[in-house]
Amino acid sequence: MLRPVILAGGSGTRLWPLSREHFPKQFLPLLGGATMFQQAALRLRAAEAPLIVCNEEHRHLVAEQLSAVGVAAAALILEPAGRNTAPALTLAALWSEERGEDAVLVAMPADHHIADGGEFAGAVAEGHALAREGWLVTFGVRPTGPATGYGYIRAGAAGPSPGGRALVMDAFAEKPSEEVARGYLAAGGYLWNSGIFAVGAGEWMRRIERHRPDIAAACRAAHGAGSVDGEFFRPGGDEFRACPSDSIDYAVAERDAGAEGRPAAVVPMDAGWSDVGTWSAVRDRIAADGGGNAVRGDVITHDVEGSTLIAEGRLVAGVGLRDLLVVETADAVLVAGKDRDQDVRELVAELRSAGRDEQLEPRRVHRPWGTYEVIERGPGFQVKHLTVRPGASLSLQRHRHRSEHWVVVRGTAAVVRGEERYGLAENESTYVPRGVRHRLSNPGDVPLEIVEVQTGDYLGEDDIERFEDDYRRA
Repeated sequence: MLRPVILAGGSGTRLWPLSREHFPKQFLPLLGGATMFQQAALRLRAAEAPLIVCNEEHRHLVAEQLSAVGVAAAALILEPAGRNTAPALTLAALWSEERGEDAVLVAMPADHHIADGGEFAGAVAEGHALAREGWLVTFGVRPTGPATGYGYIRAGAAGPSPGGRALVMDAFAEKPSEEVARGYLAAGGYLWNSGIFAVGAGEWMRRIERHRPDIAAACRAAHGAGSVDGEFFRPGGDEFRACPSDSIDYAVAERDAGAEGRPAAVVPMDAGWSDVGTWSAVRDRIAADGGGNAVRGDVITHDVEGSTLIAEGRLVAGVGLRDLLVVETADAVLVAGKDRDQDVRELVAELRSAGRDEQLEPRRVHRPWGTYEVIERGPGFQVKHLTVRPGASLSLQRHRHRSEHWVVVRGTAAVVRGEERYGLAENESTYVPRGVRHRLSNPGDVPLEIVEVQTGDYLGEDDIERFEDDYRRA
């Protein structure tokens, strides 16, 4: 049995302003129509239904994106806090172990791009066979240049299976300087570390218990305290938050590379892999124009060379630019030297330190019931555009600091206001005073669109006191 495990907890801070903490890059259609998470979910369709390990806050977004591409997950394991990939894989192994599965788990980050699905499937098939024999298998990418943004794997000469492409895994190497990376390429035998692993569920538990018994114990406690809610599995929150944070590489793979009695292998592949970790990686996958520019969206250029210009909503016009990166969104514009995209992470850290909302969420915010977008705000007021999915409802709630005016611009609304229950059609409106319990629902079969005007002395999203909620939010 081959069970894909999609690790969807990344943040993608180097792709700001498109990628945000609450809406990270794996849920964006950066390369093609489907999001990278959806591409990962579709990657091994011939295998068993995937296990998804994701942040609790993203659970409904994950379920919605899976439904959109027709993928039914075996379960969505919801991490109450990010603890890196080793605990995530351990939760998946415990889920499999509890069900008595004799499964090989293929752990794949949700935010990677693989252009050649056939090559990838062939590599996974070989890795699956080795994992069935007790090997820990990783997948190495044959380097196309002296990349400094990837870790490397040093492969041995002797393959564990005659006639196969797999090699014994000798050692891991950290992200190198360019000089060191050139040395790796000259020496041969070095592969980029893709961060994709295949290992039997029981074998993973034996290895994590040997190398990181603290992680294994914390995850066992969290799994034991967990609860099932439909397709969601919620590990115990306090127990999982007590788990140390570590990656599969550091916790286990590096310790077993080259070790006797704990076989570890690497399967080389040429599958057009990229972790899409920087704007340079995105640029490399956008067809260049005559000036060597990568452009996407509503972009006009004159005398522009070697630049990346991405427009999400407005016209971006460039004149006389050389080697720049420009990314436009509804609430932020990034302008940088194209060779400084690794430093975007530091910029996001400064936004976080300054308490800026722009690092958290985009202008359009996804919620389990639909989306909202802030149209305008000023002292004492805020205007939002809400879109509520058919059959969905906001929570029964009240606000202590604001009142709300709702105007229906499309669809029909069902309203609870105090003891009242009534409907609203297009071009009708209602008023909800502060302190009054209220709820908005869409009983129709088309999206409900509302213009909401908030007034009050405080308009933050934390001024919500929930009494009932279909989505089990606090």
